[in-house]
Amino acid sequence: MHYLITGGAGFIGSHLADALAGSHEITILDNLSSGTLRNIQHLLDTDRCTFVEGTFTDEDLVLSLCEGIDGIFHLGALTSVQQSVEEPRRAHEVNIGGTLNLLMASREHAVRKVVFASTAALYGNNPTFPKTETMLPEPLSPYAVSKLTGEYYCRIFSDLYGVKTACLRFFNVFGPRQDPHSDYAAVIPIFISRLLDGKPLTIFGDGKQTRDFIFVKDVVAANLRGMEGDAEGVFNIARGERTSLNELASLLVDIVGSEAGIVYEAPRAGDVRHSMADVSKARDRLGFSPSYSIREGLEETVRSFRSA
Repeated sequence: MHYLITGGAGFIGSHLADALAGSHEITILDNLSSGTLRNIQHLLDTDRCTFVEGTFTDEDLVLSLCEGIDGIFHLGALTSVQQSVEEPRRAHEVNIGGTLNLLMASREHAVRKVVFASTAALYGNNPTFPKTETMLPEPLSPYAVSKLTGEYYCRIFSDLYGVKTACLRFFNVFGPRQDPHSDYAAVIPIFISRLLDGKPLTIFGDGKQTRDFIFVKDVVAANLRGMEGDAEGVFNIARGERTSLNELASLLVDIVGSEAGIVYEAPRAGDVRHSMADVSKARDRLGFSPSYSIREGLEETVRSFRSA
C-alpha cells in the first residue's frame, strides 16, 4: 500500500511515518513550518519513504501526489489556536481550503480512504463530560471552526462521492518529539523541559483542572485502525480518563527524580476546567483501545528528552 501523510515531519506525523514505513510505501508532504527533517531523517535513507517539501494548499501539487495513493493521513494543519485568532483567513485557507484540495484529489484518483486529524477543541467550554461525538459542537476559535468544517467536508465527500473518511478528534496528545520551545507548546513538554533544567513548574490556577492525556503511539494506533477498517464518521481519541495538573506534575517530578517545586499563579482566562472523552465509539467501531498508561507514556517521553 502507498500512503500520503500530510504534516509527516511533525510531532504526530513522524511517529505515524515510523509505524508505516516498515511495511508500506509512504510519501510525506510537509512545508516544515512546524515539522522538521530531524524527525524523519532516518526514514529518508530508505527506499520506502519519499519527502516532498510543499503545502496541501497547492491544488496542483496535491492532485499530482495523490495519483496512485491508496490512503491519506491528513495531519497537516495550522494548529495554533492563537494564530488562528490572529490570522483567521490563514486558518481558513490552510485548514479548510487545504482539506478540500485533498478530498477533491481523493475523488479524482479514487483514493480508498482519508483519515482526518480533528480536535477536541470542537467541544469548546461545554461543562458536560465525558464528551461524546453526538454533542453539539461549540467551537470558540477559527481553528476549531476550520476543523469542524473539515469534518463536514469529509462527511459530504463520503456521502456524495464515495470517498471513505474517518475523523479523529484528538484530545491531549503527548510524547517524544513534541516541541517544548514553541510559542504554543503543550504542558507536558514544558514541564519535562523545566524539570530537566532544574527549574520549578508553573501551574496556572489550583492545579485541580483535568485533561484527558493520550500517548502519541496510541494516537498512531488509532490512525492505523481508522485507515484499515471500513468504519467512517467522527471518533474521540483519548484514554477516557481525567488526570489533574497536580497529578501530572507529581508523576513527572517522581519520574525525573527532581526536587524542583511547583509555583502556582493566577488562572488563565478561557482555560477549560475539566476535559474527558467518551471513547466507547472508537473502541466499538474502530477496535481501538489505548495500550499505554499515562506513566508509561511519560517515562518514554522523559527518556527521549534526556537523550535528545
